[in-house]
Amino acid sequence: MSVLVGLIVMLGMLVVVPVGLRLLDGPQPATLRLLRRAWPLLALPGAVALWLPRSPLAVALASVYALATLALALHAPVRLALTRSMAPAEIAALTALVTPAVAGLALAAERAGYQLFGFELGILALTVPHFHFAGFAAALVAGLVCRTADSRGTRFAALSVPLGTLLVLLGYFVDDWAELAGALVLTAGMWAVALATWRELRADAPDRVTRSLLATSAAVLVATMLLALSWALGEATGVPHPSLTWMAATHGLGNALGFALCSLLAWRRLAPARTAAPARTPVAVPAHRTELPA
Repeated sequence: MSVLVGLIVMLGMLVVVPVGLRLLDGPQPATLRLLRRAWPLLALPGAVALWLPRSPLAVALASVYALATLALALHAPVRLALTRSMAPAEIAALTALVTPAVAGLALAAERAGYQLFGFELGILALTVPHFHFAGFAAALVAGLVCRTADSRGTRFAALSVPLGTLLVLLGYFVDDWAELAGALVLTAGMWAVALATWRELRADAPDRVTRSLLATSAAVLVATMLLALSWALGEATGVPHPSLTWMAATHGLGNALGFALCSLLAWRRLAPARTAAPARTPVAVPAHRTELPA
């Protein structure tokens, strides 16, 4: 795992996930609150494992983090049982709870030198940051945007980001064309997030710093997702495209700092206003909520 990828993964483990969990709307079972408080301690062994040679110690430390992500994923069915809702924002929230587990398992396998499902170790190494940022952070922010500025466009974003993430994951097992389809869907969802962030949330932000953070996250998404499309298209068709090293330095770093970090900092600043005032259009309106049978 390269130094740059390791630093990006550390940001995801130690900052993006714990901050994101504090922004997660909806039911907060006691076990989830406990896991959220303990997350820095559970993530630290995984962060240390990034810098060790592949060894039993590195695997043990990475496994601590993998178990934490699996515990987080188990809260998805708990949340579904409590909300009994498949509204778009809820689907995004469920996706945010599940996706770190993909990263955690990939990390443990990569540190063990084990080609999980036959994937090369380099692919597993890049899967770790991908599912922290294009998985957890993207789904979380899409859900927050949908809850705060409910509209056809934000509901599309809250559905297409999880769908695109799932299709990209399935593409790993199918072929490059399936992965390209996932990249197209994910890009459409991320651009919908960027558009709503720029046109609605940025305009209504209470101060200049928050507006700047939201504007940065929206603008960065346009560029980074274009890079993702160019890479997926090149892999599927053979046309020249950026290398994985270049993608990590541009797409990966841009998504980590420009999108995820700026978005989460902005949403932390918006949190008091969101608590004090309801969204302009309620999320769980009957036309957009699907109740599960009793």
